[in-house]
Amino acid sequence: MVPAHGGRAVAPVYRPILASRRRGELEALNHLDPAAAPLVAPILEVSAVDRSISDALRRLPTGLLPAVDVTALPDSTDTELARWGVPLMPVVGLAESERRLIAHGAAARAYARRALVRVRVAHDRAGPDADTTAVERIWRYTGLAPEECDLLVDAGDVCCPADVRVAEPRVRRLLDWARRHAWCSATVAAGGMPPTLSRLPTDEPVRLGRWDWQLWQRLADVGVDYGDYGVGSALPDSGDAGDRLPTVRYTAEDGWWVYRWSRRGGRGDERFADLCRTLVAASHWSSAGAAFSWGDHELLRRARRGAGAGSPANWTAWSTSHHLAHVLAALLRPDDTGGPGWRPPPGPPQRGRSLR
Repeated sequence: MVPAHGGRAVAPVYRPILASRRRGELEALNHLDPAAAPLVAPILEVSAVDRSISDALRRLPTGLLPAVDVTALPDSTDTELARWGVPLMPVVGLAESERRLIAHGAAARAYARRALVRVRVAHDRAGPDADTTAVERIWRYTGLAPEECDLLVDAGDVCCPADVRVAEPRVRRLLDWARRHAWCSATVAAGGMPPTLSRLPTDEPVRLGRWDWQLWQRLADVGVDYGDYGVGSALPDSGDAGDRLPTVRYTAEDGWWVYRWSRRGGRGDERFADLCRTLVAASHWSSAGAAFSWGDHELLRRARRGAGAGSPANWTAWSTSHHLAHVLAALLRPDDTGGPGWRPPPGPPQRGRSLR
């Protein structure tokens, strides 16, 4: 396996898996620093096809090539990605139909001649020989060579130390198998955010461990790229649909700080301003302040009462914007977890409490 984007082997490629139904995550991508765009390769999970999704893809920054996963949608002409008319990479599952594989091959040839093969750890029980048969079938029907495909090993939901301990050997077995083939790159992704936050305390910051990041650190000797689910969960959203409390998920070194504010009295704008004032006064607030990301800038504006509270989509957008910037900064830091080879510091990762 070789790093993605030939000629740029020492630069990280970060693959966040984002849900197209959550408009805030797409908005965060629109505000990505142009210098960072070539280092981010988002994977967009599409749960419905309408004009808004293709319009959203057209608004993405120059240099950002998304991979689009339509596995959850019916196999029809509407989900043939070559017809969408926007630059993208198809995401290919091991069990796709022959018809969809042919369509994905057409989409790959129409744009970047690249595809992303997604192997889900929880679903893969067939063994290495069956996996090889599956990927050879993909290459045959798409018309792509192995070196034209990136591999995504998706560990799914890892929300506690036990999940990490179970996932690590499974991921390693898949990566050992992957070495049989000339992939363009290999990425390990996982999601550490619980599917619902409604049980968390309110009116105080609560720390949640970033178990996805810790899983990737344990795999440092393998030298794979990093992916995650942003500030969302790898599991379907559950239980928070009616929870409209002002919420910010702020990424720190090895955890998230979740702010859910329900303080009574005053207007909603004042309640969110109080949340933001508490955040910007905390030790985990970025030392770069508003300059760190678009999301940090918007949160600081609210702390200074310079704008309204926004909506749940805005809160997701600002949280995701900070998260993208934070992950890229960590990956690019040569003396910490970034730089050539992306080796984390020696010693065991820090442990934080999980309120799963």
